[in-house]
Amino acid sequence: MAETGEQLDPLMVAQRWSGEGREVAVATVIDTWGSAPRPVGSHLVIDADGNFHGSVSGGCVEGAVVSEAMDIISGGKPRMLEFGVADETAWEVGLSCGGRIRVFVEKLG
Repeated sequence: MAETGEQLDPLMVAQRWSGEGREVAVATVIDTWGSAPRPVGSHLVIDADGNFHGSVSGGCVEGAVVSEAMDIISGGKPRMLEFGVADETAWEVGLSCGGRIRVFVEKLG
């Protein structure tokens, strides 16, 4: 069965997961510079088990964002993450496209 647009929309997935009783965090691209892989407004949703849906970087930094989101779900405060080609962390996680992104991660509910 083909998935509908609602099933593919990360925010709809977050709503569904939350309704199922899962703890959920949402990561949102809030700023980009240069050759960023995903536009402002892109979302990645993450649950407490590390399941995720969506993308904030086309795969470049998702692992790092998921890790931060799981910490936030378990009691951490919302945080702003920044990845860029000049940032050593960006190279470690694979953001070598020459751009920079800023991602805000917060727990739902």
